[in-house]
Amino acid sequence: MAALASSLIRQKREIRDPVASRPVSTQRKACPRGTKSLCQKQLLGLISKVRLCGGRKGRLEKAPEPQLKGIVTRLFCRHGYYLQAHPDGRIDGTREDANGFSLFNLIPVGLRVVAIQSTKSGQYIAMNAEGYLYTSAHFTAECRFKECVFENYYVMYSSTLYRQRESGRSWYLGINKDGQVMKGNRVKKTKAAAHFLPKLLEVALYREPSLHNLVEPALSKKAEEEDIAVPPIKEISKADAT
Repeated sequence: MAALASSLIRQKREIRDPVASRPVSTQRKACPRGTKSLCQKQLLGLISKVRLCGGRKGRLEKAPEPQLKGIVTRLFCRHGYYLQAHPDGRIDGTREDANGFSLFNLIPVGLRVVAIQSTKSGQYIAMNAEGYLYTSAHFTAECRFKECVFENYYVMYSSTLYRQRESGRSWYLGINKDGQVMKGNRVKKTKAAAHFLPKLLEVALYREPSLHNLVEPALSKKAEEEDIAVPPIKEISKADAT
């Protein structure tokens, strides 16, 4: 009786709702060719965007090198000479204002500290432990000069590395009345030999020079008698420090 009752109930339901009584197929129907569902379209669009983004090779932007604003100048001494550096390394003064050897790059390398570089040879003006001026192919601690404005508005350049040990007096870049460069420990800041007037020719941007090793100099007996201050340690280049 129970089986007959359940059969009658099922027949009545099929009459009322024929769709609900159909067996559900477990097989997934394939989409007709030429038509794509919304999900498939969104998935394909997402994949194409990922491929597009992944296929682009980003350009590696190089970090801009630090640039220092300096000047191209002629250093005019109060004695009437322009400082000049010859290709063979000699340094002296000239009265010719159009001499190519008297052109220098004045590059700031610190607070009121400059490097004096010849525009012709690319060499730097330097002062050694005995006070003599020379030209250096590499930028070392001996190529650093402190720039100081005197009372008469002339500029003086003193070595940042050497000075008198006891008195602490600075050593200055100087040209005498004959147009010859002087030893730094013989130049006094109150004399005309130490007074320079930078004549601006143009403003330029420079790459910061790399500091190279400075071999500890051997002092002569004469230098030792003159009580020359020598740096306690040698300078280390930036390349070696890193």
